Amino acid sequence: MKSLRKLIILSSVIALGLSCVPAKDAGSESLAVTSPNGNLAIALSLEAKPQPYLTGERAYYRVTYKGSSVLADSPLGLDIQGADPLEKDLEVVSTDKRSHDSDWENAFGTKRVVPDRYNELTVSLREKNAPNRLVDIVLRAYDEGVAFRYVLPKQEAIGDFTLAAENTNFYFAGEASAYALNMGRFNTHNEGEYAKVALRDIKPASIVNLPLLVEMPGGIWAALLEADLTDYAGMYVGGVPGIPNALTCRLSSPPKRKADEPVVGTTPKATPWRVLMVASTPGRLIETNYLVLNLSAPCVLASTSWIKPGKAAWDWWSGSYATNVAFKPGMNTATMKHYIDFAAARKFEYMLVDAGWAPISPDGRIEDILRYVPEVDIPGIIAHGKAKGVAVLLWVEWQALDRHLDEAMALYEKWGAAGIKVDYMNRDDQEMVNYYEKVVRKAAEHHLTVDFHGAYKPTGLRRAYPNLLTREGVMGMEYSKWSERVTPEYDVTIPFTRMLTGPMDFTPGAMRNAARGEFKALDVAPMSQGTRAHQLAMYVVYESPLVMVSDYPEAYEGQPGLEFIERVPVVWDDTRVLGGEPGKFVAIARQSGDSWYLGAMTNGDARDIELTLDFLGTGEYEAQIFADGPDADKAATSLEISKRRVTATDKLAVHLAPGGGAAVILAPIK
Repeated sequence: MKSLRKLIILSSVIALGLSCVPAKDAGSESLAVTSPNGNLAIALSLEAKPQPYLTGERAYYRVTYKGSSVLADSPLGLDIQGADPLEKDLEVVSTDKRSHDSDWENAFGTKRVVPDRYNELTVSLREKNAPNRLVDIVLRAYDEGVAFRYVLPKQEAIGDFTLAAENTNFYFAGEASAYALNMGRFNTHNEGEYAKVALRDIKPASIVNLPLLVEMPGGIWAALLEADLTDYAGMYVGGVPGIPNALTCRLSSPPKRKADEPVVGTTPKATPWRVLMVASTPGRLIETNYLVLNLSAPCVLASTSWIKPGKAAWDWWSGSYATNVAFKPGMNTATMKHYIDFAAARKFEYMLVDAGWAPISPDGRIEDILRYVPEVDIPGIIAHGKAKGVAVLLWVEWQALDRHLDEAMALYEKWGAAGIKVDYMNRDDQEMVNYYEKVVRKAAEHHLTVDFHGAYKPTGLRRAYPNLLTREGVMGMEYSKWSERVTPEYDVTIPFTRMLTGPMDFTPGAMRNAARGEFKALDVAPMSQGTRAHQLAMYVVYESPLVMVSDYPEAYEGQPGLEFIERVPVVWDDTRVLGGEPGKFVAIARQSGDSWYLGAMTNGDARDIELTLDFLGTGEYEAQIFADGPDADKAATSLEISKRRVTATDKLAVHLAPGGGAAVILAPIK
């Protein structure tokens, strides 16, 4: 049946072919494309509209979901320096429709077999007046969301150009609320809280990071993202003066260029995809966050067999801490080998050696990443890891790496390192976007994996270069060392916001867990807010093919819950969201082979939830449940471990303490 369906789709592509629309009729022509299941549609039109819309005949697009308006007519356009904006007095030259239906395998994500099905419409436009510039608008409709991008074809009217602004707008239909990360400025680490605000309260001066989650009337949830960010500036949004519930695109610019020069290029040139995921529940958006990958370039590596997802011991979060050892803990060889021994005993794949191994200049700069300080014998540490079956990752500062990119990558490969953690970029302008791709490409040449910190959100680069295992771009657990900002409420917001773009290196695994009123920010041997079960659940709920086990080795000795951390996978075959709402709670089940793992987390409120297990296969399963103990509201480390037999017809009732959670292993009984 599948081959027959593909034959039908192929026939439809040939039948649709290329259809030319006479230019004289283009002004009134509305052009639309609909998702394969018919629920979503995105349409383009050229119209002259009264206020509050912009004057003159312009290009607009709109989005509907199950017949309801999600985006009302929203203006499009590109503002190219030295010329009038390319946005009005346009005519349709031609249109091209096609359909696509395929699957591809992702061994490094949360769904192994990824469906890639869409209908696409390309509308080729030309200015009616000289210099008659050309621009294509490409519209795609998936069952999971819609996307569009601009393509400037190669042409005499536009060769080398500087883009002053992208005049893309998002006019949401009616009153709505949003979960917004307002950075306040460009060039940041992209870390902070997603505050729930009225969409109309996002100001024109705001610089709101993506993704932006929007809750609309009628039970519609939408998420605004971007995909295939390549040789272009990262996108943010701000409000539109005088128009409520309307947002406009804002692009970051490099430090050495003016604010109105965010992108320089040469035709032909395509912008990133502007993406709107749409669903009837926020959990469905989590399940389908592979849409960003579908809109990005396929893998360019000849082989990916050397790329190993896994868990990593890590000294930095705990402050290079250790107890009852015969050496002084710190950034030294003995401590690193101690952490490696811990990783080997627990069958973790990695040890991450963080900042401090490379020499630092008197003014505090890291100038030389080709040498290591005498106290930290990097080749010796790596050799010790190899003998123990633990690969070693090395932290590097991005500017130092950029100065010695070829030499450093070759040297790390010679030392036997497995990957690098690149830090402190704190930008997503065009130059930095290109730097990211340069790093992962060069790293792949030397069989090195990459973890970006001080990073912008994922936009799909990991599909082309799956050695890019994870990245930060999230306010992770490190903030608990100096603040109270990483709260249980925050913990259950980011799965519905930041995680929609892909993996996030949150760094879970705290063993000193604090109930409400007991938390203190500590730099060495820090603690976390919420219960032990809350921390365990993060290993299922949070997506990351490379995940830290963040506490110091002795913190895990004899502790209940360590077994779950040892057993939980980091990549998955399938994902089901069993329930949740941003800022309140989340429950996710993920499949690995014939077993399932379940993670549930709540905010500061206690909660009783009932989880349907209809995703299970036939037969009986043993459920090993790591749940909040009866006194977890007061003693957050309290963990109750139990087992029971279940089937797909059962429901699992779980009590979550304030800031609590539950982690479950569901293994088939053979």
